[in-house]
Amino acid sequence: MRYSFHKITIIKFNKEPEMTNIDQELQWLGTSLGLFSLRDKDRSCYRVFITLLKALKTGNALTSDEIAFQLNLSRGTVIHHINNLLSAGIIVEKNNRYQMRAKTMKKIMDEMKKDMDKTYDDLISVAEKIDEKLDLN
Repeated sequence: MRYSFHKITIIKFNKEPEMTNIDQELQWLGTSLGLFSLRDKDRSCYRVFITLLKALKTGNALTSDEIAFQLNLSRGTVIHHINNLLSAGIIVEKNNRYQMRAKTMKKIMDEMKKDMDKTYDDLISVAEKIDEKLDLN
């Protein structure tokens, strides 16, 4: 049996009422999705995320080498963050090129919510079968 997965992480991170600029909003969004952490001192994950987000405007998909060159990061660092963004379901890979999963952030969030709803439905279904087999009804 082969499993396909997305690591769905949601962190209840209080939204500051005075968030007024896009950088604060993007930081909050990424932190709430478990993408950005205090360990990321040079904000490299955030920078990879922003680079891919900016590429939405032109419709371009980028290679890891292109991202590394643009951000002056090692390819290994970029690949590490790309793998996290892929497993979170934020970006997709086609022909060794990476792009955001959908054309807008709202659509990406909508698609991720569908993933979470489907996963939760599957969890409930399996829990019901377990209850039935253990005669816990």
